Amino acid sequence: MILKDIPMREKNNTKKIAFAGLLTALALIFSYIEALIPLAPAIPGIKLGIANIVVITALYSLGARYAFSVNVVRVIIAGLLFNGFFGAMYSLAGALLSFFTMLLLKKTGIFSVTGVSIAGGVAHNLGQILVAAAIVSNLQIFIYFPVLIISGVISGAIIGIIAYFILQRLPNSLLS
Repeated sequence: MILKDIPMREKNNTKKIAFAGLLTALALIFSYIEALIPLAPAIPGIKLGIANIVVITALYSLGARYAFSVNVVRVIIAGLLFNGFFGAMYSLAGALLSFFTMLLLKKTGIFSVTGVSIAGGVAHNLGQILVAAAIVSNLQIFIYFPVLIISGVISGAIIGIIAYFILQRLPNSLLS
């Protein structure tokens, strides 16, 4: 079969799958780098979340289905490689709540990329603290939540700004 005989829809799907694979690999690299360099060793659980740059880029450039796949594959692989089973469980809870929060806000069309990212950062931390509260069966863990909200807002803003600039520079022809 000659390339020009392949339907345009198939070509686009192939490009999207390849780009999603590339983004997944990049997210894993970012997760590895972040595992090597703790942001705040004095404050447990605080991370910048640089792999979320990739998830937001996927959400805005590839759509929800591909972004969800990039996110879940990255979290499971990175969690098991770098954080162990419980780390993967915390990360998955945070990533899922964050993803669906970002998807919902993106669909409204009201929020900027940075606003969506900030909400995702806070939701990620909420998801993790909910799992922690369930595991330790102690609601006093929520005393730590204000620190996590501040962390989520700051890291979400940084990640959102970076993702915005990346999205501005992605060629339109990449996925069309």
